[in-house]
Amino acid sequence: MIEDDLRAAFARHEELAPPTGPLRAAIDRAVVRRRRRRFRLRLGGTALALVAAALVGFTAMAPRQPEAAQLIGAPATPAPTGALNLLMLGLDAAGPDGSRRADSILLVHVPADRSRLYLVAIPRDLLAPIPGQGTGKINKSFVGGATPAKTDLAAGYDATRQVVSQVTGVRIDAGAVLTYRAARQLTDAVGGVRVCLPTRIRSHHTMRAYPAGCQQLDGAAAVDVLRQRFNMQDGSLDRDRNAERYAAGLLRRIHEQGALTNPALLSKLITQAGSGLAVDTGDISLPTLVQVVGKAATGEPVAVGLPVRPVEKPTYGFGLDPALAPGFLDALRADRLDEWTAAHPDQVVGMR
Repeated sequence: MIEDDLRAAFARHEELAPPTGPLRAAIDRAVVRRRRRRFRLRLGGTALALVAAALVGFTAMAPRQPEAAQLIGAPATPAPTGALNLLMLGLDAAGPDGSRRADSILLVHVPADRSRLYLVAIPRDLLAPIPGQGTGKINKSFVGGATPAKTDLAAGYDATRQVVSQVTGVRIDAGAVLTYRAARQLTDAVGGVRVCLPTRIRSHHTMRAYPAGCQQLDGAAAVDVLRQRFNMQDGSLDRDRNAERYAAGLLRRIHEQGALTNPALLSKLITQAGSGLAVDTGDISLPTLVQVVGKAATGEPVAVGLPVRPVEKPTYGFGLDPALAPGFLDALRADRLDEWTAAHPDQVVGMR
């Protein structure tokens, strides 16, 4: 009896139920979008690895390496017409608890005219509001986002992206999480990188000396230089400047070899550079992003640091320079960094 009553009730309400076809289609579309997003974030970055490493000087980690041909041959999306901002994070070595911090933070501004790339170094000790942590050094935002796993590169990147976007007031269109390891591999793969140092560097880690002036660095030497901040006049700020010099040199070397426009050579360098990269391309496909960055890379890059000043209390770090930072950030948001750097040549990092 009860079973008959239930069947009758279902029959009475069956006509009121919405058709399942549209709902099923919507669910399927959502699943596909999430899968595509995860594919880009977890595996899709290898095609961008060459560009990202050329901009920052680090190579990334990912669970496994996809086939370069598959990524390079992926369908392109319509090329964006406005300015783009890419966030590249270089991670330090894992601490005793397995956590990592964003040791190098580089915002790459691609102007709408694609005339050149602007490499904006953001000090890792910049004091900024970090969700759930109060005000702290901006490099801590990565480990805060990656908690509790502490190895979730995507979550760490996303947390840092939000903080950088809040500090600068610009939208981050794409980015990557990178480590030191394949800087050696990629540098050696392109036959070394020419870097021009303004002063002599004595390595705190290897005791090797690097003279002032332009010199060709192999992979091991490049990583050694990138790590140095002790015994340098401006400490970590000088390290940021040397990272920009290396990035410009690597980008120049890759452009000279035609890798950004030669799929076969690009594939070869990707393979030599080693495994993976955790990357977020947003709404832009990898081929389109490589095309846009490659076009801007034909011009000489301009490197500049976010204008800051030292802060002693309540903790040591850097705060935005009240005299220079507002104008700089206005120019960044309005895509007028060409005007700002021309008016402030002393803020531009020397590349040669």
